[in-house]
Amino acid sequence: MSQNTTTYQLSIIIVNYNVEYFLDQCLDSVKKAIGKRKDIEVFIVDNASIDGSVKKVETKYPEFNLIKSTKNLGFSGGNNLAIRKASGKYILLLNPDTIVEESTFDKIINFMDKHPEAGGLGVRMVDGKGRFLPESKRGLPTPSVAFYKIIGLSKLFPKSTKFNRYHQGHLPETETNPVEILSGAFMLIRKSTLDKIGLLDETFFMYGEDIDLSYRILLNGQKNYYFADTKIIHYKGESTKKDSINYVLVFYKAMAIFAKKHFSKRNAKYFSLLIHLGIYLRALLAIISRGIKGLFLPLIDAVIICTTLFLLTELWNEKGVIFDPETLSISLPLYTSIWILLSYFYGAYDYPVKRFKFLKGIFWGTLLILLIYALLPKDFRFSRLFIFIGAISVLSYYLISRVILSLFLTQKFKLKINETKNFGIVGDKNEFKRIKEILTHTNISPNKIIHFNRLDKIQVHQINELIYASKNIRYTDIIDSIIQYRNINIDFKIAPENQNYLIGSNSIDTSGDLYILNINNLTEKENLRKKRLFDIVFSTFLILLYPFYLFKIKKTKGFLNELLFIIKGEKSLIGYKREEMLRDIRLPNIKTGLISPSDVAPVDDKEIKDKLNILYARDYSIRKDLSIILKYWNKKYF
Repeated sequence: MSQNTTTYQLSIIIVNYNVEYFLDQCLDSVKKAIGKRKDIEVFIVDNASIDGSVKKVETKYPEFNLIKSTKNLGFSGGNNLAIRKASGKYILLLNPDTIVEESTFDKIINFMDKHPEAGGLGVRMVDGKGRFLPESKRGLPTPSVAFYKIIGLSKLFPKSTKFNRYHQGHLPETETNPVEILSGAFMLIRKSTLDKIGLLDETFFMYGEDIDLSYRILLNGQKNYYFADTKIIHYKGESTKKDSINYVLVFYKAMAIFAKKHFSKRNAKYFSLLIHLGIYLRALLAIISRGIKGLFLPLIDAVIICTTLFLLTELWNEKGVIFDPETLSISLPLYTSIWILLSYFYGAYDYPVKRFKFLKGIFWGTLLILLIYALLPKDFRFSRLFIFIGAISVLSYYLISRVILSLFLTQKFKLKINETKNFGIVGDKNEFKRIKEILTHTNISPNKIIHFNRLDKIQVHQINELIYASKNIRYTDIIDSIIQYRNINIDFKIAPENQNYLIGSNSIDTSGDLYILNINNLTEKENLRKKRLFDIVFSTFLILLYPFYLFKIKKTKGFLNELLFIIKGEKSLIGYKREEMLRDIRLPNIKTGLISPSDVAPVDDKEIKDKLNILYARDYSIRKDLSIILKYWNKKYF
């Protein structure tokens, strides 16, 4: 531990890894919260980022202490590096994807000064939609507590002292109370306490360092407090990733390390057995849940479509046209399956449903059925007219059923042709003009852009998305406003001062997003399915032809392995390099590729390569994938 003489009240430590834009906004809020105080120091530990984080800090925040690590030390290692240099009475571990209020630091220092029994403190956290994040206050993950969380009982009984002890569901969101475990996103600790209990344990992979440190504070005879009198935004809060099996496995590993360290050998084994059981139950529930959600509507459609086709054959029978029963038993389910599968492929079952995606599925499904029909022996053909009438019937069913569903389930079943939004911008005239300029260059087709010069003038019923100008509005007021409107179906963004991007969170299922340039054509579900199908078909084709060009490939074994990775879904034929995605935040996060769109640049010019990458995301098509492969094939492998 550092033996430095305490000269500061507070040392703020932020560990960063490739989140330049979030870090910038976080530091801006930190700077405003520090104000004129001279007794607060800030450390930014950069874990070998390859984006513009370091340059941003060096040029925009030279008054802060930047520690540039040559390798990624992780959360614990990065914080420990700065803690050894810190000299504050209190140490604050703060995530780079957070925003603090202007009064946050004053309030937490005052509280800790008045409560000498407090060893650690956490605050009220909300996500980018203003929803309270339950990890703001947590209980000790004993075997039963962790088990209830993993199998989902904590969500079913959020206020239960038994089933949701992990998130202390019985404690009010707006009341300050002692808790057992604090969140590493905002964790205030006395320096004297750290001198006694030691630094963060670097053996934890993820999600466990803060639990371990909080528990050691309790073992030291001190209290941890959930402090509700100040709020922060934490963008990467409870997202859908935390409902994934992968998260459960990572959570288990952290809990296993914690149990091994703090429980007796016998209890640690019991803990491990219980958590393993929880993982298996959670996995089973996830599979069942996804199966029901994903297959329910297609199965209903299949039953109705197949029944409709059967009723059509009865009409033919009444006119004296008799179909062979054996042929019908194969043909009707086959036709139904083709229409359903093609409709799925073209996005008819993506949510929210929009722009009549099923039209493409029915059209191409009908063409495929006619092609199959033409190839069948005469004995198995029974009527082209039946196929056309059947297609019209299926199309009519889709149209009528989706209109009905759109009346009752408007969020999932949108049938609007034009996807436009009304934007509200809160700020002065100059900021309104600047933000409006950003919006009009993002290709998001705004319907209306309404100016509100004050927070109390906002008319939320007129807008779909609200943007705050941080130059004119305090972060405290922005957070309060987001919380005020959190139950209204609108999105929120913050426009940092003098920057050409907007940052925020569009939904509870996203950890955070940016409006710099709307180039999301590539990440539409329909295009991702097309891209995946192209990867499988073309890679299989190359593998089948492998013996014919075996001796022409420079690295035969490596090439074949790459193709196998692509078929398994670990890579893509065409995709950005990892360093490109980290460096340019505008690029969608897709699988890394055997070939990058920038690889076909005629000259080694960074500006041209960046433009090719953006155009690929904006104008994606299978034809573009094929074009890139043909242009680059000889250059890379022959």
